[in-house]
Amino acid sequence: MQPCDRLTAKEIQVAMLVWEGQTNREIANVVGTTEQVIKNYLRNTFDKLGVWSRLELALYVAAHGGSQWRNPIALPVAPRQSIAEDPEALQKARERVHAPLDLAQIEKDDQQPARLPYRTKVSPRLISA
Repeated sequence: MQPCDRLTAKEIQVAMLVWEGQTNREIANVVGTTEQVIKNYLRNTFDKLGVWSRLELALYVAAHGGSQWRNPIALPVAPRQSIAEDPEALQKARERVHAPLDLAQIEKDDQQPARLPYRTKVSPRLISA
């Protein structure tokens, strides 16, 4: 039994989009739902796979076949707004396409410890204790 066999089709789709580096908002637009529903899918996926964060999920997907997780059953995709209608999305797409590869920076990043993409929240009660 493959690890992804424990997940629903939507959970697989969301895990793949996390692996590709998309945010919850971007995933919600692709799937055609809300960010809260995406958070629910992620929580269920974390529980089923025994991971604690988006980073761990992305590493888990990469370590267990990555692109082979794509579900052979076609998943319905919500209609997307044209990128030409969203100037911010258009600018981001242009930056991704035209960004030159900086090999020195890539090597430098590889030598630095991984940083979490978010800050952990600590209760003030825990700090003062």
